[in-house]
Amino acid sequence: MREALRAPLRAPFPSRAREARARRGKARLLRAGGRSKPWPTPGSLRRRGGGAASSPAPFSSSVRGQEARGWRAVSPTLAGKMLLSLVLHTYSMRYVLPTALMMGTAPTYVLAWGAWRLLSTLLPARVYHEVDDRLYTLYQSMVLFFFENYTGVQIILYGDLPKNKENVVYISNHQCTVDWIIADMLAVRQNALGHVRYVLKDGLKWLPLYGWYFSQHGGVYVKRSAKFNERKMRNKLQAQIKAGTPMYLVIFPEGTRYNPELPKTIADSQSYADKAGLAVLKHVLTPRVKATHIAIDSMRTYLDAVYDITVAYEGTVDQKGQRKVAPSMTDFLCKECPRIHIYVDRIALKDIPEEQMYMRRWLHERFEIKDKLLIEFYDAKDSKRRNKFPGKCVRSKLSLKKTLPSLLFLSGLTVGMLLTESGRKLYVKTWLYGTLLGCLWVSVKA
Repeated sequence: MREALRAPLRAPFPSRAREARARRGKARLLRAGGRSKPWPTPGSLRRRGGGAASSPAPFSSSVRGQEARGWRAVSPTLAGKMLLSLVLHTYSMRYVLPTALMMGTAPTYVLAWGAWRLLSTLLPARVYHEVDDRLYTLYQSMVLFFFENYTGVQIILYGDLPKNKENVVYISNHQCTVDWIIADMLAVRQNALGHVRYVLKDGLKWLPLYGWYFSQHGGVYVKRSAKFNERKMRNKLQAQIKAGTPMYLVIFPEGTRYNPELPKTIADSQSYADKAGLAVLKHVLTPRVKATHIAIDSMRTYLDAVYDITVAYEGTVDQKGQRKVAPSMTDFLCKECPRIHIYVDRIALKDIPEEQMYMRRWLHERFEIKDKLLIEFYDAKDSKRRNKFPGKCVRSKLSLKKTLPSLLFLSGLTVGMLLTESGRKLYVKTWLYGTLLGCLWVSVKA
């Protein structure tokens, strides 16, 4: 009878010391990198029926069993996490090889161009530009290999892109750094890739090797607002005309990128339009007219047309229907954009006003049209009309024949240079001295 009365006083749970040891064991397992199966507690054992906890001894053996099973569970869990981390890291690093090859071949390209520049000193400017355009085609074809063939992006064209070469001013909405490549994508389909030249913001002239060369290829660096040097831009363009240089001049009239994560920039642009009595735009910024006016005014008799380009990157809307940031070059090379939609509107010069005041309103009207196209693309109430522009479309695929030979040729030359000690020295010196001399040149000339 006494034993029966005493029996309930023996708690069917482990002592406090054992509970403390159990907690310490669980903490060690968690520090090891994996979460084991839930550790048995007095409450959990009581919910299970308490059969295994009728005495302290069986519980101790249960703890040892759980500990053993816990250690066996940690290794696969930890290995799985490591494997997942490796996969994600590899996925995010898919841009490394393309970037390394594009930048790694830059010294080789600059050396080839520099040699031609010296040889052509006594030749007519037209001859220099013809070969320079061929060299530029070679390099940009390699760039397109990565941005089109490697990524597998689908290019969907709308509107009226001519098949033949033309001297044009190309105006487009601006969302991200990939916009520069879009001009290449269209030009290569007209066999005009070497003719692409840019109006660039002034800070880009300090890019190692590239900044200097873009100016040599006919690019124009401009500063914003009051610092804009109109005379310098006119002189540069008129020199190109005098040399008979084919012109595919790319301008982004917004002056900066449309970025949904910078609402103040968008609000300031809309406020400016409202104060100027212009339509407030939703998916593009208010365009600035000065560079566009100078380009068209300086080359009006030389140009065949103006291309008005509207670009939309598929996959740039979140689950709430709000626009996201368009992909950067690294995002794009990581294959995060499945399709690019490009609407082309070819405008005859006779339909463009000459006076800057009237051209400002004309340019804003063109951006109103862009805005309506993008509203249809992003915000159409009918889901079937979203993620596409109105009208007929053509899926255009770039052949490897136009890109792969350039990649093999430039990478082969670069590897050949790096295989010899003298070649490696020349390669490093080109990066170093080419950058220094280039920065010195653009600080004076560009």
